[in-house]
Amino acid sequence: MPQLAATILVADDETHVTHILSLKLGALGHRVLVARDGHEALTLAQQHRPDLIITDFQMPLLSGYDMARRLFSDQATRGLRIIMLTARGHKLNPDELKQTHIIELMDKPFQISALSRLVTKLLATQPAGVLAATEGNSP
Repeated sequence: MPQLAATILVADDETHVTHILSLKLGALGHRVLVARDGHEALTLAQQHRPDLIITDFQMPLLSGYDMARRLFSDQATRGLRIIMLTARGHKLNPDELKQTHIIELMDKPFQISALSRLVTKLLATQPAGVLAATEGNSP
């Protein structure tokens, strides 16, 4: 049974990353929103409440982590689930994760096929359009 198309926000200041992810996720039937910095990502997330956010950790104006904290602190966007792309070796500790709804950390460089499988798995566990209503910090 085909899954419903989801809205996915991709936030990264590396154009080649947003381009590849947009093509791949779009080919899977998803609507893709693109942000090139953390501030733009925060604004798009608040306006559109995407079903999933894929964000880089290090971005101009606002880091992906700070964006995730702001979304988590706002009741309207608290349940937005986030995949964080990080430079190799960079990890978030449990206390940092409790202040966000980051549900997966993935090292860069990443395999697009592995990220696509993760996205499909996460979206299958929560139907499109429902994620914004999810509460708490558990996947």
